[in-house]
Amino acid sequence: MKGWQVHELGEPEDVLTFEELPDPEPGPGQVLVRVAAVACNFPDILLCQGRYQEKPPLPFTPGLEIAGEVVAAGEGAAAAVGDKVLGTPPMGKGGYAELAVLDADSTLPWPEGMSAAQAAGMFVTYQTGYCALHQRARLQPGETLLVHAAAGGVGTAAVQLGKAAGARVIGTAGGPEKCEVVRGLGVDDVIDYRSEDIVARVKELTGGRGADVIYDPVGGDVFDASRRAVAFEGRILVIGFAGGRIADAPTNHALVKNYSVVGVHWGLYRKMRPELIPQWQEALAQLWRERKIDPLVGAEYPLTEAKAALKALGSRGTTGKVVLLP
Repeated sequence: MKGWQVHELGEPEDVLTFEELPDPEPGPGQVLVRVAAVACNFPDILLCQGRYQEKPPLPFTPGLEIAGEVVAAGEGAAAAVGDKVLGTPPMGKGGYAELAVLDADSTLPWPEGMSAAQAAGMFVTYQTGYCALHQRARLQPGETLLVHAAAGGVGTAAVQLGKAAGARVIGTAGGPEKCEVVRGLGVDDVIDYRSEDIVARVKELTGGRGADVIYDPVGGDVFDASRRAVAFEGRILVIGFAGGRIADAPTNHALVKNYSVVGVHWGLYRKMRPELIPQWQEALAQLWRERKIDPLVGAEYPLTEAKAALKALGSRGTTGKVVLLP
């Protein structure tokens, strides 16, 4: 099969090589999947750079989430040959290739009616959003949810899930085009952080109260703004650090304003509470059937153009999910 490999750490455009690789074979509990689509994620960039929290041994293949058809199954696998599935390959043996394996606990049904690009791009982002909003923040109907970077893959999922939960949703985005994308998701209000002050606008939109739940995949200066925009007994969800800087969370400020800073490490649930993953996936599938969620794919690239796709993603100029199609 053909696939991308990283033999040394660095920028994706410098270290990714497209080459002939041996076809993987499914072991016990695994399925071999012909990849129909693989999503691009910021962790793929961090993996290439050696900056991700998990560091697979070299050489490795990136690609955290795929959708495809099962072409072979090991004993005890969670799907049969011919089934359409989605999931996350083992770290370092990812989906930037024509074939990939999935473990039993990472093999889930491809929702009926969903495109390959949507199916590949919904698992990690929507699972993270569902975990964050329901398991960690306990978002309630009528509460105000502020979603940063609302036009991106992670943000668009959070916006849709927030609306499905009955929240009032405010999204932030940079520039008129991205703000228009966010409006198309059905948000109640949009803040253009390039021309508006986030804190002042949130306070204005909430009558001075602030946001009950803040979904922050950016960190840095955005987290600093979140601390000032959060409501009494609010919850700031720490999703990631796409902005680059890991912000400080002064405990005296949390005490004085009486808010919570809540970590969201979705991947840890696969180890600590694995029974929740299929439950959340079924809840997401039901939301899809009701069309309360509709994964937004902003760009599709051929598998051979993985470098260009990751460069576009890293520039933060994309909207929705960026997906590779073999």
